[in-house]
Amino acid sequence: MLLAIDIGNTNIVFGIYEDEQCISDWRIQTDQLKTADEYEVIFRSLLSAGKICRTEISGIILSSVVPTLLHPFREMLSGLFEKASINFVTPDIYDKLPVKVLNPFEIGTDLVANATAAYQKYGNNTMVIDFGTALTFTTIGNNSEILGVAIAPGLRTAVGALAGKTAQLPQIHLAPPPSVLGENTIHAIQSGIIFGYTGLVDSIVDRTETEMNKTLTIVATGGLSAVMVPLSKKVEIVEPMLTLDGLMQINSFL
Repeated sequence: MLLAIDIGNTNIVFGIYEDEQCISDWRIQTDQLKTADEYEVIFRSLLSAGKICRTEISGIILSSVVPTLLHPFREMLSGLFEKASINFVTPDIYDKLPVKVLNPFEIGTDLVANATAAYQKYGNNTMVIDFGTALTFTTIGNNSEILGVAIAPGLRTAVGALAGKTAQLPQIHLAPPPSVLGENTIHAIQSGIIFGYTGLVDSIVDRTETEMNKTLTIVATGGLSAVMVPLSKKVEIVEPMLTLDGLMQINSFL
């Protein structure tokens, strides 16, 4: 069995793969202050509750956009899975992947994992939209090349900034409001964020397709993809486990 781990700025997502299928997955909050011992307690508890035997895990693949957690996780994983081989997604391994990374030190490892999975499933001329802490658009062109990325603040990041920088606007639950004409403060913020970001998403896709003179396959992933995709005119496919699937596939090339 393979343990795939994606350390993001907001959440750490990890899952167990057997025969290239994810059989269990978990999501916990990212905390840069936690020690290796504290993360070990969490992993040990969740794996036990999921009835996953640690000795059956033969490989581990990890991607992280939080550099300060690399050492604690290396220490934790080495102690918890003594017999498992551990691979870290870094620019050093990109030349072994089916996608070509034109700027290896300028792209997040999670985006490389997304692109790897999307390319394996959907081929060239594919865009991955990841609705995470940042809203990212990763485009794969002809010849399996990652052509570039567009980045905007994620939806929750935008709401947090709005609430943090204003005296009277609250944190809200991100869901489509009944009308674009917000009749109260919560609906007004939901309208601006949800419908505003829908326009942002469709506009970035339109501009990318125009610049490339190609029709792209659009794949959405990330925590809020299920909220946003029904509103978009451009997004076709939702892949909630795309990043972990990509990590699993990357591990197979190492």
